[in-house]
Amino acid sequence: MAKDKYEKIDEQVPGQTQSEQPGVEEEMHPAPIYDDPNFKGADKLKGKTALVTGGDSGIGRAVAVAFAKEGADVAIAYLADQEDEDADKTVELIEHYGGKAKKYQIDISKEENCQQLIQQVIQDFGKLNVLVNNAGKQFPQNSIEDISSDQLKETFETNFFGLFYLSKIAVGHMKKGDCIINTSSITAYNGSPGLIDYSATKGAITSFTRSLALSLSEQGIRVNAVAPGPIWTPLIPATFDAKKVAEHGADTPMKRRGQPAENAPAYVFLASQDSSYMTGQTIHVDGGDFVGS
Repeated sequence: MAKDKYEKIDEQVPGQTQSEQPGVEEEMHPAPIYDDPNFKGADKLKGKTALVTGGDSGIGRAVAVAFAKEGADVAIAYLADQEDEDADKTVELIEHYGGKAKKYQIDISKEENCQQLIQQVIQDFGKLNVLVNNAGKQFPQNSIEDISSDQLKETFETNFFGLFYLSKIAVGHMKKGDCIINTSSITAYNGSPGLIDYSATKGAITSFTRSLALSLSEQGIRVNAVAPGPIWTPLIPATFDAKKVAEHGADTPMKRRGQPAENAPAYVFLASQDSSYMTGQTIHVDGGDFVGS
């Protein structure tokens, strides 16, 4: 059986590391696939404005590009100076596909920053229809005894508190038909002995998604999530050693890591009216990892 492009690129990934999080896409070899040329937009998000956190690279970039192909204007938020080039590239891609684009460098772990970000997006774009809470951090440790209180706080502040703050603030600017999409993880369901605090944040996101969906149902604002499996993003070489990076995804039923572009259609589906009767749900894009566990 002939191998597809995703299988072929997976075989080309050597062991590699990056010195610090959140990681830089431009330093990854081979580069992640963030734009599938076979994905053709159909104006499913025409007239919509979306905010994607962690939108400079990885899954966030793929989502931003797919949204632009579907007619949306897209704001992206990112954390660090070293991500500037990645963010510029994402803005360029959004504009290439006809969308208005703007980048915001900001630390979403602080509530006042989240307030500032939402206000700035409203000022620059005039509205906010789709919030994609995608930013995240992870710090592997061999034992719970190795997880410091500072690490626990940082992981929850970025992965969950920021998501909570942004959702709370964004809802006041949303109307019927708008939506929130949260990035959960396979670790919320399978657990991870080396990512205990990270897995806990993703479990919290899953429960938060269900509860907020019920809370906002009468307002017609839908809340759903995507739970990616092992995806080739900058967070991987910025988190794990070279051996683990080389083996990343090999233990899934599909025997490979996924690409950001393979996640993006799930976000488009949840952002569009194609999913108008869905709320409180999670779509698993994980190479069969959850089913095979």
